Amino acid sequence: MSENKARTGMSNTPRKAATLVTHGGRHPKEFHGFINPPLVRASTVLFNDVDEMKGRRESRYAYGLMNTPTIEAFNEVWTELEEAAGTVLVPSGLAAVTVAILSALSAGEEILVPDNVYGPTRRFCNQTLKRWGMRTSYYDPMDLETLKSGLEGGANAVFVEAPGSLTFEVPDLGATLELAKAAGAVTMIDNTWATPLLYKPIAEGFDLSIQAGTKYVGGHADVLIGSISASERMWPKLSATHANLGVQAGPDEIYLAMRGLRTMKLRMDQHEGQTLEVAKWLANQPKVARLLHPAMESCPGHDNWKRYFGRSSGLFAFELAGTEDEAATFLNALRLFGLGFSWGGFESLATLAELRETRSVTTWQAGPVIRLQIGLEAVEDQIADLEQALAAIAA
Repeated sequence: MSENKARTGMSNTPRKAATLVTHGGRHPKEFHGFINPPLVRASTVLFNDVDEMKGRRESRYAYGLMNTPTIEAFNEVWTELEEAAGTVLVPSGLAAVTVAILSALSAGEEILVPDNVYGPTRRFCNQTLKRWGMRTSYYDPMDLETLKSGLEGGANAVFVEAPGSLTFEVPDLGATLELAKAAGAVTMIDNTWATPLLYKPIAEGFDLSIQAGTKYVGGHADVLIGSISASERMWPKLSATHANLGVQAGPDEIYLAMRGLRTMKLRMDQHEGQTLEVAKWLANQPKVARLLHPAMESCPGHDNWKRYFGRSSGLFAFELAGTEDEAATFLNALRLFGLGFSWGGFESLATLAELRETRSVTTWQAGPVIRLQIGLEAVEDQIADLEQALAAIAA
């Protein structure tokens, strides 16, 4: 039994998710019986003598940048939830993306990125990676031949986002992994939509699992945080890259994420149920041309969703049967749904997807796409707001 398992009382049998998010990272006996891990705001750690100072790299706590009881508590539970070799925390979801990529690439190497990737990920690849002498090529995630072609060209890493940003396509994750592994490429996935409650990337064979904890982990629209969990293969490189970049999440953010984690499964269940109800209602509205929700047959990759996820969260989109002006009318008429970015919080949000600016391999030929985050308000009120906003188009 490992030192970590001995400390946590873990057996070799993984705990169920509801138990893990409730009890993980808690050690009351170490902290005078208090249930919650302490919030430790610290930089300096004092040593007993010079020999201990010289051996600080072997210390559990050597400096606040790398480890404190607060960092340790969250990493412990999240690593177990991810079924990973280790986890690092960073100040945002975007930082999780960038640190993951930098841990996998060296100057002169190439990464393959899906064409429907999160916009800031594309910006980082096109600007910063290029300036640092690393190459990015984009592939159509729904056409494995484009991925295969990139791998045959010698790409060193493959980035995956599932479902795809804004349009929610679900690629064949198993086939993608098979192609990447055969080519020896490092694999990483932005798994924010599903969280490890719905899909466990490391257990399925990915090297790096990226999470914007700003969303479902925090859950209250008041924290920015990200995490990267690694396989045994990539843990040494990820850990070293994280240490060298010095991009640790702040203690207050980690504490808030830990608090949000305790109710994450309950909130995810509620988000899922209400979102499916709203999506089914929208499917019958004349101004809705197509639902882009992985659980609906109209969404590209629906069969892949059934195979790899089987459950869903609170974020999806729909294609409006109309013009962008009508989409703006709809959005401006919303009263309960706020117009704002991010998602995963308690409140319902809506945005207009800017697809023409975020595609280079494929082109979006259909109508305007509206993305919805379904919050925790009464579902009847959510539907009523969408109904009066659709009516505003006709008016």
